[in-house]
Amino acid sequence: MIARAMVGWRNPARYLAPLALAAAATATYLIVHRAVEHKHASPPAPIVQTTSSHARSGGHAAAAKAKFYVVQPNDTLSKIATRTGVSLSTLEALNPSINPDALHPTQRLRLRP
Repeated sequence: MIARAMVGWRNPARYLAPLALAAAATATYLIVHRAVEHKHASPPAPIVQTTSSHARSGGHAAAAKAKFYVVQPNDTLSKIATRTGVSLSTLEALNPSINPDALHPTQRLRLRP
């Protein structure tokens, strides 16, 4: 039974339940939106990765470094050559299997032999 004090008053649950539902829906939307936004975020500035291998000859360690460039959106071979200081002909010679007209982001290009 409804208490006499509640007569004429509206039950507070009638207002709180829709508010709680709206808050839960908003929180879910924000969490999903941030996850999707983070997944599709563009990579930061051009990435130049350096790998090194150590070769021993006569007891002395010699470090041979091979450098690679990771292609960014809207990169061309001439832009990459200018940015890295490697000539265009050297880039083409070190990467014979690439099509200069069809570079893809995240594609790796060799900069040094």
